[in-house]
Amino acid sequence: MATTISDIAKCANVSKATVSRVINNKSEGVGEETKQKILNIIKEMNYQPSLIARGLVTKRIQSIGLIIPDIANPFFPQLARGAEDAALKRGYNLFLCNSDNSLEKEKNYINAFIKKSVDGVILTSSMSRSNIQCQMLKDSNIPFTLLDRYIEGMEQEAGVFLDNEEGAYRATSYLLKNGHVRIVFISGPFSVTTAWQRFQGFQKAHFDRGVPIDYQLIREGEYHLESGRKFVEQLLTDNIPFSAVFAGNDMIAIGALKALKKQHIKVPASVEIIGFDNIDLSALIEPALSTVAQPTYDMGALGAEMLIDLIEGQELQQNNIYLKPELIFRETTRQ
Repeated sequence: MATTISDIAKCANVSKATVSRVINNKSEGVGEETKQKILNIIKEMNYQPSLIARGLVTKRIQSIGLIIPDIANPFFPQLARGAEDAALKRGYNLFLCNSDNSLEKEKNYINAFIKKSVDGVILTSSMSRSNIQCQMLKDSNIPFTLLDRYIEGMEQEAGVFLDNEEGAYRATSYLLKNGHVRIVFISGPFSVTTAWQRFQGFQKAHFDRGVPIDYQLIREGEYHLESGRKFVEQLLTDNIPFSAVFAGNDMIAIGALKALKKQHIKVPASVEIIGFDNIDLSALIEPALSTVAQPTYDMGALGAEMLIDLIEGQELQQNNIYLKPELIFRETTRQ
């Protein structure tokens, strides 16, 4: 039979209310000796408080939700791992949901979280041009933080992001410095801010160096391997010349590499490639992929920390945290 508060109260010779105050960290008026005695008994009896019962007192169930757009993309599991580890350290459980890049599915998960009375939500949205998902949380007074992607109209909300424009600018600048004037850029969907920001960095690097952009070398795709493979294959079929590829993420870059290898085009001797994200696979493929690295795990951990601070009523030192990218050179570039 499980240990109850009544068992602990009887063993400590105190009231159940006193035990409850100690368990819920509201032990004002309870002597230090009595408090320590109760804590020792709790440990000895291996008492596990009911989250439901505690929630009735604290108005919290020690659980948060995380919604990501694509569990198949290797970037997002690392993000989720960081969030989960940080949440567990603070005593919170994390519920992970995959929206499959569907705003409708995202809204359904948010409705479920509202019904379950989760304490807060971390959101990496499938759609940056709609803020209805955030408004649902605001209307229900559920704290939330944005992760990785901005949402239009929600710029003042708490969030953790990468400086995507800077990362793309540095990668493109390297390629331009290496003498490439016909650089393929394969983007993720422009409906999410990460893709648009990376495109802005790509453009800015060209403008700053006075190098014109051939827009037939630019393609908006998905953050999937097939987007890279298909577009590069099409360029090769149409005999459109290029000497470098900058991809919106590593999966796109790997697809581009596959298309080049199929045609026996040497990388990096004939074409240099740079990806974005630094997923684990990027270091394992041959040739190993040069890429713009994100501190993905740290991003997830910071997002969870920020959310829990909001849940617990702590004032945030800064509403938005911007992390810095790092350009990593491997075997698909000549450096």
